[in-house]
Amino acid sequence: MKNILAALLMTAVLPALAQDTKTPPLNISGYLETYYNFDFNRPVNNTAPAFLYNFNRANEVNLNLGLIQAAYSTDRVRANFALAAGTYMNSNYAAESGVLKNIYQANIGFRLSSKNNLWFDAGILPSHVGWESAIGKDNLTLSRSIAAENSPYFETGAKLGYTSSSGKWYLSAMVLNGWQRIQRPDGNTAPAFGTQVAFKPSSKVMLNSSTFIGNDKPDSLRGMRYFHDFYGVFQFSDKWSGTLGFDIGAEQKDKGSSHFYTWYTPNLIIRYAASSKVAIVARAEYYHDPNGVIVATGAGGLRTWGYSTNLDYRILDNLLWRIEARSLNSPDNIFVKHQNRPVDNDFFLTTALAFNF
Repeated sequence: MKNILAALLMTAVLPALAQDTKTPPLNISGYLETYYNFDFNRPVNNTAPAFLYNFNRANEVNLNLGLIQAAYSTDRVRANFALAAGTYMNSNYAAESGVLKNIYQANIGFRLSSKNNLWFDAGILPSHVGWESAIGKDNLTLSRSIAAENSPYFETGAKLGYTSSSGKWYLSAMVLNGWQRIQRPDGNTAPAFGTQVAFKPSSKVMLNSSTFIGNDKPDSLRGMRYFHDFYGVFQFSDKWSGTLGFDIGAEQKDKGSSHFYTWYTPNLIIRYAASSKVAIVARAEYYHDPNGVIVATGAGGLRTWGYSTNLDYRILDNLLWRIEARSLNSPDNIFVKHQNRPVDNDFFLTTALAFNF
């Protein structure tokens, strides 16, 4: 998952669950997020730009994500299994085959020590990279940042994770099948690796550093990818909060080359809670991948500024309505306007309803 808060919750809350004999070990939950996204460029294929993987069907009502999950948790073992559908699944699981396209999460974990919060988990896991997740209600903004859309939402492999007794530190190391993969690409025989360090010095600050190292191509085209994700989550006051993030990556130009293509993306998100039901959020971001390592375009790669603002209204505790205006601007004509005319900008007006149980 892209949200370290959930990973911390899974580990930090388990001792409390063990002490509460009334808490059933099995929990069934669900999530639904429907949307309407109006793209002012009015693409003839009714699809947003190819580097956006959420809310990407334009000018129609659709389902971004619908899932049902079974979670089992005791003080020594935990397991999660979730099936999902929606345009998010269609886009992000396009490389997977058969029923794997609909597995949102499937993993088993067990505690290695009765004295320490040390866990081993294996299976299809939430990503250890990034400050956003596929679950929209858990994110500050309605749409996902370009950084989130073009880094892993999920990963498959084995993970060793440790939470300190104070709850301030979370450390993990993992062996993975690749960059947002369930199955490795054909011809790829090398595992990938990841690390994560999260530090929570107080209840109002959390800092996270995550890395990925690996090759996501067949061995004959091997290009090592090195990626670092850093972000901080800050609660400035009862009403003001925010996230500051910066991702940077490098990939070999050719197999065995000592030269690398690089990309980077800074993000700033500020949220103002006007009341317990109403919040206003603003975001500024930039994505710089001129060589098209992650995002290939007609201009070679992606260089674009993004700005958005959204209004959230919590209708009920488990029902959230959001509306967002978002603009993307590039020095290159990488966007397509109606009648297939290339332009350097795009503008979206999106609304979504999120429900959970």
